[in-house]
Amino acid sequence: MKIYRANIVCTPTPKAFKMIPRGYVCVSDEGIIRCVCETLPREYESLPVTDYGDRLLIPAFYDLHVHAPQYRNMGMAMDEELLPWLEKYTFPEEAKFADKDYADKIYRRFIHELWMQGTMRSAVFATAHTQATKHLMHLFESAGLGAFVGLVGMDRNCPDNLRNTADEVRTFYEQCAESSAQQDSPSLVRPILTPRFIPSCSKQMMQAYGELAREYRLPVQSHLSENRSEIAWVKELEPEATCYGDAYNRYGLFGQTPTLMAHCCYTAGEELDLMRRNGVYVVHCPTSNCNVGSGMAPIRRFLREGLPVALGSDVSGGHYLSMLRIIQYAVQISKLYYADTYGKEAFLSLSEAFWMATKSGGSFFGRVGSLEEGYEFDALLIDDSYLNFDHYTLEQRIERYVYLGDDRDIRVRFCRGRELAEPVM
Repeated sequence: MKIYRANIVCTPTPKAFKMIPRGYVCVSDEGIIRCVCETLPREYESLPVTDYGDRLLIPAFYDLHVHAPQYRNMGMAMDEELLPWLEKYTFPEEAKFADKDYADKIYRRFIHELWMQGTMRSAVFATAHTQATKHLMHLFESAGLGAFVGLVGMDRNCPDNLRNTADEVRTFYEQCAESSAQQDSPSLVRPILTPRFIPSCSKQMMQAYGELAREYRLPVQSHLSENRSEIAWVKELEPEATCYGDAYNRYGLFGQTPTLMAHCCYTAGEELDLMRRNGVYVVHCPTSNCNVGSGMAPIRRFLREGLPVALGSDVSGGHYLSMLRIIQYAVQISKLYYADTYGKEAFLSLSEAFWMATKSGGSFFGRVGSLEEGYEFDALLIDDSYLNFDHYTLEQRIERYVYLGDDRDIRVRFCRGRELAEPVM
């Protein structure tokens, strides 16, 4: 058992922060939180305590939509909408990952920055390259970070040097399943089915993904209703589908197993109803939605309808890997949406956006994402002393940290109870 003492801040519900000044978190040797309390239980009084003084102990962050091979393009190529942006900038960069040495260099830097920013688990798009994707999974394991990692499927409307086949996709995931069956305990790094999006995947490819989902109960991630031109294209390519979401649903890739759908800027009506019935996660990517001119997702409507909502950086459509910045943008974009609807749709509170980046996003990985009994201990120790003036409340301190803090304020990082050292680049 390990016991930590600090100012504990988390969001068990989106409605408000829970604060325990100078509280205790007791963590089992397996990395599970056994209690969170104001006063140490009698049975633990004889155990050593790691006292972090006046620092903040918060849940770690979770990025539910990020493209690892686009890391080098982060902060670049923001002068196009989605589809031209893919063709001119993104596909040429991803093609370079056929070279394993290049992939190793970029992926090491990517994982290092995830660690630096306090993102302890992610849902990650790799590329269509099998060996580079396996190497990315290995690097995550070596760093001690959690991730769902997907080999990207593309066999139409894409460059030849990024095209793979349904058989190649099937082989990759079958090998992952075999490897997983040989492990004694669940790995922090697992595969996730990743058809890039409907326009890039033929019916044969989508059928293969659906079969893999059913046979191996694998989760799914993709893109949905990001851009109006993309939606119109999907209607041309899949005329039998009643909406974009139905184009996934027809193949068993829309909530039949745990499913992440990024963006959802124009999700409404039948598509929204289908997502709610199937429990599909919305992954809100506010920086990317701005940068590639997609639109403003109706996050308040999704919350009101009971959809699970998480946050994603969507690098490199998004220009930050910091989930602090994504929280900020989520709140700010919601205020623009509030103004655009003449106040009909309330904007997000800070606690709601923080909850999306922690407990709600973490729920995709299991009982993860909050400092509560029974949860895996993923946490960050924050030193906000340079921001902290006399008489600030803990709630004021967490607000200032979200808006003014950065990676330099993170003193210790935990994932599943293990303190993580800085990864080797």
